[in-house]
Amino acid sequence: MTTTTTSAPGRFRLFGSTIRLVTDPLRALSELPAYGDIVPIGMGRWQAFVVCDPELTKQVLVDDRIYDKGGVLAERAREIAGNGLVTCSHADHRRQRRLVQPTFGRDLLPGYAAVMAEQVTAVTETWQDGGIVDALAAMYAITTRISCATMFATEIPADRLAQVTSDLDTFMSGVYRRVLLPPLLDRIPTPGKRRYDQAVTRLRGLGEEIVADDRVADRGAILSVLMAARDEHGAGLSEAELADQVVTFFAASVDTTAVALAWALHLLTDHPDVADRVHQEADAVLSGHTATLADLPALELTGRVVMETLRLYPPLWFLTRVTTAATELGGHRIPAGATVVCSPYLIHHRGDLHSEPGRFDPDRHDERLARGALVPFGVGARKCIGESFAMAETTLALATLAARWRFEAVSDRRTVAAPRFVLAPRTLRLRTVAR
Repeated sequence: MTTTTTSAPGRFRLFGSTIRLVTDPLRALSELPAYGDIVPIGMGRWQAFVVCDPELTKQVLVDDRIYDKGGVLAERAREIAGNGLVTCSHADHRRQRRLVQPTFGRDLLPGYAAVMAEQVTAVTETWQDGGIVDALAAMYAITTRISCATMFATEIPADRLAQVTSDLDTFMSGVYRRVLLPPLLDRIPTPGKRRYDQAVTRLRGLGEEIVADDRVADRGAILSVLMAARDEHGAGLSEAELADQVVTFFAASVDTTAVALAWALHLLTDHPDVADRVHQEADAVLSGHTATLADLPALELTGRVVMETLRLYPPLWFLTRVTTAATELGGHRIPAGATVVCSPYLIHHRGDLHSEPGRFDPDRHDERLARGALVPFGVGARKCIGESFAMAETTLALATLAARWRFEAVSDRRTVAAPRFVLAPRTLRLRTVAR
């Protein structure tokens, strides 16, 4: 790899860089490696250094002392997640992770898995043969139900849950655009700004409500386990920290898994040969029974479809860090307080790491990929703590869907990705065909 740091086109030109990153951010990111391993760019109100090399990306993500959680994206995430596990600084992260870790222990996964398959069935039992569904909305309904059933003892009323889902969509769809807005424009009280602020306020309140309810209920969900966690000094998480974790877990589990499932259905619809194999595997492994954690090893192809989906469309497609001190990265001097951008999407679409990177090929995961070539869950101490949970949920949900339904495209129009906090399909309507 080279260590060239040639500026990207339009560097520090406010409107040119912003327009390019808003109108076609994925293509803009994919083209950056041609300019070097680290590329300084201007993004609206901020300047950043984009890391294009897999080894340097790993270095940034592993060394969270120098490259601490921060930057405009992290700042926006803190608006709803506060000082939760995903958004907290290095100083708080180790303690929080130790306290949160037991909630995702492998001994708890079998119970979670049983709930996952049940919730998929509950949502899809109202589908009709030949009916048309908004795939992303349907996957949101599934992952929301799974999150509520596994994480919280509280049963959220349907109308409240609908509002929460709407607020989460408002935040996720608006955050990327607001990252690029100059501060003055971001403060203008437009209708969109007011909806965004109201959604943030309600999402923050959700955490406090659920913690208060679960204090009374204490029925053994993930949050109850978290409430009982203690550090080496016998101290647990405060009420405020628990509320932050609630919003963090809810937002992360609902949004990222929903978009991964929606993209997987899209890819299978576009590749009927692979879909046929997935259906055959689901028939052979599940044989009419509800999917369980014990089925995961046999759902090998389905798991590879999930991994290939995460390669092509990683939900967390770019991450920001802030340097706590002046440092050198790949021969390039990075000043203290600088924003550093790492992009799983960029790494996953490098032609030198993945043959025909734009092609959907689950079988590529039969072979060992190049080091650092696949980072959908991050690496290092900040690697997604719910990786096993998320992989189990997505794989079992996809297998459960495949056992009962086949999906067909409704339109010939190309499905494109929407630039938002997570990488979601802009529009995805599918026809459900009963098997």
